[in-house]
Amino acid sequence: MTWTAEFLDKPLWLWAIFVTVVVGLLAFDLGVLHRKSREIPLNESLVLSGAYILVAVVFGAWTWATLGSDAGAAFFSGYVLEKSLSLDNVFVISAIFGTLMVPRALQHRVLFWGILSVLVLRALLIGLGAALVHEFAWILPVFGAFLLYAGWRLSRPRSDASEALKNPLYQILLRRLPVTPELQGSRFFVRGASGRWTATPLFLALVLVELSDVMFAVDSVPAIFAITTDPYVVYTSNIFAVLGLRALYFALADVINRFEHLKAAMGLLLALAGAKIFYNVIFGKIDPMISLAVTLSVLIGGVSYSLWRTRKGAKPDAAAPASQRLAQ
Repeated sequence: MTWTAEFLDKPLWLWAIFVTVVVGLLAFDLGVLHRKSREIPLNESLVLSGAYILVAVVFGAWTWATLGSDAGAAFFSGYVLEKSLSLDNVFVISAIFGTLMVPRALQHRVLFWGILSVLVLRALLIGLGAALVHEFAWILPVFGAFLLYAGWRLSRPRSDASEALKNPLYQILLRRLPVTPELQGSRFFVRGASGRWTATPLFLALVLVELSDVMFAVDSVPAIFAITTDPYVVYTSNIFAVLGLRALYFALADVINRFEHLKAAMGLLLALAGAKIFYNVIFGKIDPMISLAVTLSVLIGGVSYSLWRTRKGAKPDAAAPASQRLAQ
């Protein structure tokens, strides 16, 4: 096997560069900067989030130069779309931590393990989606119809963690798995006096975060296939957006209530992605630069409107209000 051999229509050396960058980022972030569970201050989370964005921009520019303008524009469109939709996951994660009363110092540990499993989960979902698109051309309009529905659903007001809490898998675990009444430091499991292993509420928080990402990926993965069906561009743009999710959460956790009006913009992005699939099938492919411009416009408009609507009376902490809403 040589580096010029192809995997999913791209040379192995392209995949090797991507994997090297991702592993390097994770090793530095999770293995050097944040080896211990601690509360991440706002300044550090902002710098880290900005660094992840900068690396994604550099990688996107390299993709543009290496694979052409269409692939580069598709990468940035997919990245911006995924980054925008990630904000909805930040809402859910904030509500989960508030509901289970996970202190900020331990939230990093949950997100540490969560981000590692996300890399594998996204690879499986994107691989499945690429295989379906390749084998069954009719699946794209199905994705389009689903995205139109997902856009409508996302725009509706709802409790941020209610769907994850009602997930059948979570309910089964809650009934079958012995759980300690209180947190046991940073541990997910503890051994009782009888020698039996018992889960802690921190493990339940991890399960809920994972389930929320599954529900989130079900919306976001079909959306990026509306932009491009190139597995390399789909996966790289998706992963670079998700990698910064943990840093983005800590950067926005204290002011997440200021973005509560952004859900309509996220719903519009999903609906536009669904409409784009039908347009491509009927009239032909839309210029990737147009898709990028529209995605950026909707995101900037949604953020600006949300900040304008919440310019007065912003609350400092979103976790408590989220838990209070869910308790009602």
